[in-house]
Amino acid sequence: MNKRIVKILKIILPLLLGVFLVWYSLNSATPEEREELWLNILNANPWFLLLSMIFGGLSHLSRAYRWKFMLEPMGYKPRLPNSFMAVMAGYLANFGIPRSGEVLRAASLSSYEKIPFEKAFGTIISERIADVVVMLSITAFTLLLQTEYLLAYFNTHDINPLTSFGLLVALLLVGILVLQFIKRSQLSFLVRIKKMARGLLEGMRSIFRMKQKWAFIFHTLFIWLMYILMFYVIIFAVPGMENTEFSVIMAAFVVGSFAISATNGGIGVYPVAIGAILVVFGISKQTGEAFGWITWGTQTLLVLLLGGLSFIFLPIFNRQK
Repeated sequence: MNKRIVKILKIILPLLLGVFLVWYSLNSATPEEREELWLNILNANPWFLLLSMIFGGLSHLSRAYRWKFMLEPMGYKPRLPNSFMAVMAGYLANFGIPRSGEVLRAASLSSYEKIPFEKAFGTIISERIADVVVMLSITAFTLLLQTEYLLAYFNTHDINPLTSFGLLVALLLVGILVLQFIKRSQLSFLVRIKKMARGLLEGMRSIFRMKQKWAFIFHTLFIWLMYILMFYVIIFAVPGMENTEFSVIMAAFVVGSFAISATNGGIGVYPVAIGAILVVFGISKQTGEAFGWITWGTQTLLVLLLGGLSFIFLPIFNRQK
Protein backbone atom coordinates (compact mmCIF):
# COMPACT_ATOMS: atom_id res chain seq x y z
CA MET A 1 0.00 0.00 0.00
CA ASN A 2 1.21 3.50 -0.86
CA LYS A 3 2.90 5.18 2.14
CA ARG A 4 0.88 8.36 1.60
CA ILE A 5 -2.37 6.37 1.77
CA VAL A 6 -1.19 4.70 4.99
CA LYS A 7 -0.45 8.10 6.54
CA ILE A 8 -3.85 9.44 5.49
CA LEU A 9 -5.58 6.38 6.98
CA LYS A 10 -3.72 6.86 10.28
CA ILE A 11 -5.16 10.36 10.45
CA ILE A 12 -8.67 9.62 9.21
CA LEU A 13 -9.45 6.28 10.91
CA PRO A 14 -9.21 7.52 14.53
CA LEU A 15 -11.38 10.51 13.60
CA LEU A 16 -13.93 8.25 11.89
CA LEU A 17 -13.97 6.01 14.97
CA GLY A 18 -14.72 9.03 17.15
CA VAL A 19 -17.52 10.23 14.85
CA PHE A 20 -18.98 6.71 14.71
CA LEU A 21 -19.05 6.45 18.50
CA VAL A 22 -20.80 9.81 18.78
CA TRP A 23 -23.39 8.67 16.21
CA TYR A 24 -23.84 5.25 17.83
CA SER A 25 -24.20 6.70 21.33
CA LEU A 26 -26.87 9.19 20.23
CA ASN A 27 -28.62 6.81 17.84
CA SER A 28 -28.90 4.04 20.45
CA ALA A 29 -30.54 6.40 22.96
CA THR A 30 -34.28 7.04 23.08
CA PRO A 31 -35.59 10.57 22.37
CA GLU A 32 -36.17 11.01 26.12
CA GLU A 33 -32.58 9.96 26.90
CA ARG A 34 -31.18 12.33 24.26
CA GLU A 35 -33.26 15.16 25.72
CA GLU A 36 -32.00 14.35 29.24
CA LEU A 37 -28.40 14.36 27.99
CA TRP A 38 -28.90 17.71 26.27
CA LEU A 39 -30.59 19.27 29.33
CA ASN A 40 -27.75 18.08 31.59
CA ILE A 41 -25.26 19.83 29.30
CA LEU A 42 -27.34 23.01 29.03
CA ASN A 43 -27.85 23.23 32.80
CA ALA A 44 -24.16 22.86 33.66
CA ASN A 45 -22.88 25.51 36.07
CA PRO A 46 -20.56 27.75 33.99
CA TRP A 47 -18.51 28.90 36.99
CA PHE A 48 -17.25 25.39 37.67
CA LEU A 49 -16.48 24.99 33.96
CA LEU A 50 -14.38 28.15 34.16
CA LEU A 51 -12.65 26.83 37.29
CA SER A 52 -11.88 23.57 35.45
CA MET A 53 -10.32 25.54 32.60
CA ILE A 54 -8.20 27.52 35.07
CA PHE A 55 -6.86 24.29 36.57
CA GLY A 56 -6.18 23.02 33.05
CA GLY A 57 -4.32 26.21 32.14
CA LEU A 58 -2.18 25.95 35.28
CA SER A 59 -1.23 22.37 34.38
CA HIS A 60 -0.12 23.44 30.88
CA LEU A 61 1.87 26.37 32.27
CA SER A 62 3.55 24.11 34.83
CA ARG A 63 4.43 21.61 32.06
CA ALA A 64 6.08 24.38 30.04
CA TYR A 65 8.02 25.58 33.09
CA ARG A 66 9.06 22.01 34.05
CA TRP A 67 10.62 21.56 30.61
CA LYS A 68 13.47 23.94 31.44
CA PHE A 69 14.72 21.64 34.21
CA MET A 70 15.63 19.00 31.60
CA LEU A 71 17.12 21.40 29.08
CA GLU A 72 19.34 23.36 31.49
CA PRO A 73 21.81 20.47 32.13
CA MET A 74 22.55 20.48 28.39
CA GLY A 75 23.25 24.21 28.44
CA TYR A 76 19.95 25.50 27.05
CA LYS A 77 17.68 28.07 28.71
CA PRO A 78 14.54 28.54 26.62
CA ARG A 79 12.23 31.42 27.44
CA LEU A 80 8.98 30.46 29.18
CA PRO A 81 6.67 32.07 26.57
CA ASN A 82 8.30 29.98 23.81
CA SER A 83 8.07 26.81 25.90
CA PHE A 84 4.42 27.45 26.76
CA MET A 85 3.38 28.26 23.20
CA ALA A 86 5.26 25.20 21.89
CA VAL A 87 3.41 23.00 24.40
CA MET A 88 -0.01 24.44 23.47
CA ALA A 89 0.68 24.31 19.72
CA GLY A 90 1.63 20.65 20.20
CA TYR A 91 -1.62 19.89 22.01
CA LEU A 92 -3.58 21.53 19.22
CA ALA A 93 -1.69 19.54 16.56
CA ASN A 94 -2.79 16.30 18.22
CA PHE A 95 -6.37 17.09 17.23
CA GLY A 96 -5.35 16.90 13.59
CA ILE A 97 -2.75 14.13 13.62
CA PRO A 98 -2.60 11.96 16.77
CA ARG A 99 0.81 12.01 18.55
CA SER A 100 2.17 14.65 16.16
CA GLY A 101 2.16 17.24 18.92
CA GLU A 102 5.38 16.01 20.51
CA VAL A 103 7.22 16.36 17.19
CA LEU A 104 5.82 19.85 16.58
CA ARG A 105 6.61 20.89 20.14
CA ALA A 106 10.26 19.87 19.80
CA ALA A 107 10.49 21.40 16.32
CA SER A 108 9.07 24.72 17.57
CA LEU A 109 11.60 25.00 20.37
CA SER A 110 14.37 23.87 18.03
CA SER A 111 13.46 26.66 15.59
CA TYR A 112 13.00 29.52 18.02
CA GLU A 113 15.51 28.63 20.75
CA LYS A 114 18.21 26.96 18.59
CA ILE A 115 18.04 23.68 20.49
CA PRO A 116 18.87 20.50 18.49
CA PHE A 117 15.66 18.67 17.65
CA GLU A 118 16.89 15.28 18.95
CA LYS A 119 17.74 16.75 22.35
CA ALA A 120 14.47 18.67 22.65
CA PHE A 121 12.52 15.58 21.60
CA GLY A 122 14.53 13.42 23.99
CA THR A 123 13.52 15.59 26.94
CA ILE A 124 9.87 15.23 25.89
CA ILE A 125 10.33 11.45 26.00
CA SER A 126 11.77 11.89 29.50
CA GLU A 127 8.69 13.89 30.46
CA ARG A 128 6.46 11.15 29.15
CA ILE A 129 8.35 8.57 31.19
CA ALA A 130 7.83 10.66 34.35
CA ASP A 131 4.15 11.15 33.47
CA VAL A 132 3.66 7.43 32.82
CA VAL A 133 5.11 6.65 36.27
CA VAL A 134 2.67 9.08 37.88
CA MET A 135 -0.24 7.77 35.79
CA LEU A 136 0.53 4.17 36.77
CA SER A 137 0.75 5.24 40.41
CA ILE A 138 -2.64 6.94 40.16
CA THR A 139 -4.06 3.83 38.49
CA ALA A 140 -2.69 1.62 41.28
CA PHE A 141 -4.11 4.01 43.91
CA THR A 142 -7.50 3.96 42.18
CA LEU A 143 -7.48 0.15 42.06
CA LEU A 144 -6.80 0.12 45.81
CA LEU A 145 -9.77 2.44 46.35
CA GLN A 146 -11.92 0.01 44.35
CA THR A 147 -10.52 -3.24 45.84
CA GLU A 148 -13.83 -4.28 47.37
CA TYR A 149 -15.74 -3.65 44.15
CA LEU A 150 -13.13 -5.45 41.98
CA LEU A 151 -13.13 -8.55 44.18
CA ALA A 152 -16.91 -8.69 43.99
CA TYR A 153 -16.71 -8.31 40.19
CA PHE A 154 -14.13 -11.11 39.86
CA ASN A 155 -16.25 -13.42 42.01
CA THR A 156 -19.42 -12.62 40.06
CA HIS A 157 -17.78 -13.25 36.66
CA ASP A 158 -15.63 -16.20 37.78
CA ILE A 159 -12.35 -14.47 36.85
CA ASN A 160 -9.10 -15.46 38.54
CA PRO A 161 -7.04 -12.30 39.29
CA LEU A 162 -3.82 -14.38 39.27
CA THR A 163 -4.48 -15.35 35.63
CA SER A 164 -4.72 -11.69 34.62
CA PHE A 165 -1.51 -10.91 36.51
CA GLY A 166 0.27 -13.83 34.81
CA LEU A 167 -0.71 -12.52 31.38
CA LEU A 168 0.72 -9.09 32.21
CA VAL A 169 4.02 -10.65 33.32
CA ALA A 170 4.17 -12.72 30.11
CA LEU A 171 3.64 -9.59 27.99
CA LEU A 172 6.39 -7.81 29.90
CA LEU A 173 8.84 -10.67 29.25
CA VAL A 174 7.99 -10.66 25.53
CA GLY A 175 8.68 -6.92 25.44
CA ILE A 176 12.09 -7.41 27.05
CA LEU A 177 13.01 -10.13 24.52
CA VAL A 178 12.01 -7.87 21.61
CA LEU A 179 14.18 -5.04 22.97
CA GLN A 180 17.15 -7.41 23.32
CA PHE A 181 16.69 -8.55 19.71
CA ILE A 182 16.69 -4.93 18.47
CA LYS A 183 19.78 -4.15 20.56
CA ARG A 184 21.82 -6.99 19.05
CA SER A 185 20.44 -6.90 15.50
CA GLN A 186 22.54 -5.66 12.53
CA LEU A 187 19.57 -5.18 10.20
CA SER A 188 19.89 -1.79 8.45
CA PHE A 189 16.57 -0.31 9.54
CA LEU A 190 17.13 -1.44 13.15
CA VAL A 191 20.63 0.07 13.08
CA ARG A 192 19.05 3.41 12.05
CA ILE A 193 16.58 3.14 14.90
CA LYS A 194 19.43 2.50 17.36
CA LYS A 195 21.36 5.50 15.99
CA MET A 196 18.35 7.73 16.48
CA ALA A 197 17.84 6.28 19.95
CA ARG A 198 21.38 7.26 20.98
CA GLY A 199 20.59 10.86 20.05
CA LEU A 200 17.44 10.70 22.12
CA LEU A 201 19.19 9.16 25.11
CA GLU A 202 21.17 12.32 25.84
CA GLY A 203 17.96 14.21 26.20
CA MET A 204 16.47 11.45 28.36
CA ARG A 205 19.52 11.35 30.64
CA SER A 206 18.96 15.02 31.49
CA ILE A 207 16.40 13.93 34.06
CA PHE A 208 19.24 12.38 36.08
CA ARG A 209 21.54 15.40 35.73
CA MET A 210 19.10 18.06 36.81
CA LYS A 211 20.30 20.37 39.54
CA GLN A 212 16.71 20.98 40.60
CA LYS A 213 15.36 17.46 40.84
CA TRP A 214 12.93 18.37 43.60
CA ALA A 215 11.51 21.25 41.59
CA PHE A 216 10.99 18.85 38.68
CA ILE A 217 9.20 16.38 40.97
CA PHE A 218 7.07 19.17 42.45
CA HIS A 219 5.93 20.35 39.01
CA THR A 220 5.26 16.77 37.88
CA LEU A 221 2.99 16.19 40.88
CA PHE A 222 1.44 19.64 40.48
CA ILE A 223 0.58 18.94 36.81
CA TRP A 224 -1.28 15.77 37.72
CA LEU A 225 -2.97 17.38 40.71
CA MET A 226 -4.32 20.04 38.33
CA TYR A 227 -5.46 17.31 35.93
CA ILE A 228 -7.42 15.62 38.72
CA LEU A 229 -8.88 18.91 39.96
CA MET A 230 -9.96 20.06 36.50
CA PHE A 231 -11.75 16.72 36.16
CA TYR A 232 -13.18 16.59 39.67
CA VAL A 233 -14.75 20.07 39.84
CA ILE A 234 -17.00 19.21 36.88
CA ILE A 235 -19.13 17.08 39.24
CA PHE A 236 -20.40 20.33 40.77
CA ALA A 237 -21.37 21.60 37.30
CA VAL A 238 -23.45 18.61 36.17
CA PRO A 239 -26.86 18.04 37.81
CA GLY A 240 -26.93 14.64 39.53
CA MET A 241 -23.15 14.33 39.94
CA GLU A 242 -22.69 16.49 43.05
CA ASN A 243 -22.59 13.63 45.56
CA THR A 244 -20.44 11.23 43.53
CA GLU A 245 -17.75 9.57 45.64
CA PHE A 246 -14.14 10.55 45.05
CA SER A 247 -13.15 6.92 44.37
CA VAL A 248 -15.72 6.74 41.54
CA ILE A 249 -14.44 9.99 40.01
CA MET A 250 -10.88 8.64 40.16
CA ALA A 251 -11.98 5.48 38.33
CA ALA A 252 -13.53 7.68 35.61
CA PHE A 253 -10.37 9.83 35.52
CA VAL A 254 -8.16 6.79 34.90
CA VAL A 255 -10.45 5.44 32.17
CA GLY A 256 -10.59 8.85 30.53
CA SER A 257 -6.80 9.23 30.65
CA PHE A 258 -6.38 6.05 28.62
CA ALA A 259 -9.35 6.68 26.32
CA ILE A 260 -8.34 10.17 25.23
CA SER A 261 -5.45 8.89 23.09
CA ALA A 262 -7.67 6.49 21.08
CA THR A 263 -8.93 9.18 18.67
CA ASN A 264 -8.02 12.73 17.66
CA GLY A 265 -8.19 14.59 20.96
CA GLY A 266 -10.41 11.87 22.43
CA ILE A 267 -13.44 12.90 20.35
CA GLY A 268 -16.28 10.42 20.78
CA VAL A 269 -14.28 7.87 22.75
CA TYR A 270 -13.69 10.04 25.83
CA PRO A 271 -17.32 10.90 26.77
CA VAL A 272 -18.59 7.42 25.84
CA ALA A 273 -15.88 5.76 27.97
CA ILE A 274 -16.61 8.09 30.89
CA GLY A 275 -20.33 7.40 30.61
CA ALA A 276 -19.73 3.63 30.44
CA ILE A 277 -17.58 3.48 33.59
CA LEU A 278 -19.95 5.72 35.55
CA VAL A 279 -22.90 3.46 34.64
CA VAL A 280 -21.03 0.64 36.38
CA PHE A 281 -21.20 2.68 39.58
CA GLY A 282 -24.91 3.37 39.32
CA ILE A 283 -24.90 6.75 37.55
CA SER A 284 -27.31 7.08 34.62
CA LYS A 285 -25.86 6.86 31.11
CA GLN A 286 -27.13 10.34 30.22
CA THR A 287 -25.67 11.96 33.34
CA GLY A 288 -22.35 10.14 32.92
CA GLU A 289 -22.02 11.04 29.25
CA ALA A 290 -23.01 14.64 29.96
CA PHE A 291 -20.20 14.72 32.51
CA GLY A 292 -17.82 13.25 29.91
CA TRP A 293 -18.88 15.66 27.16
CA ILE A 294 -18.63 18.70 29.42
CA THR A 295 -15.22 17.67 30.75
CA TRP A 296 -13.96 16.99 27.22
CA GLY A 297 -15.55 20.16 25.88
CA THR A 298 -14.08 22.56 28.44
CA GLN A 299 -10.54 21.26 28.03
CA THR A 300 -10.87 21.04 24.24
CA LEU A 301 -12.02 24.67 24.17
CA LEU A 302 -9.01 25.63 26.28
CA VAL A 303 -6.60 23.85 23.90
CA LEU A 304 -8.28 25.34 20.83
CA LEU A 305 -8.05 28.82 22.32
CA LEU A 306 -4.51 28.69 23.72
CA GLY A 307 -3.18 26.46 20.94
CA GLY A 308 -4.61 28.67 18.22
CA LEU A 309 -3.19 31.82 19.82
CA SER A 310 0.18 30.08 20.21
CA PHE A 311 0.33 29.30 16.49
CA ILE A 312 -0.36 32.97 15.78
CA PHE A 313 1.95 34.55 18.35
CA LEU A 314 4.98 32.21 18.20
CA PRO A 315 6.42 33.86 15.05
CA ILE A 316 5.32 37.34 16.19
CA PHE A 317 6.93 36.99 19.61
CA ASN A 318 10.20 35.72 18.16
CA ARG A 319 10.29 38.34 15.40
CA GLN A 320 10.56 40.97 18.13
CA LYS A 321 13.71 39.47 19.72
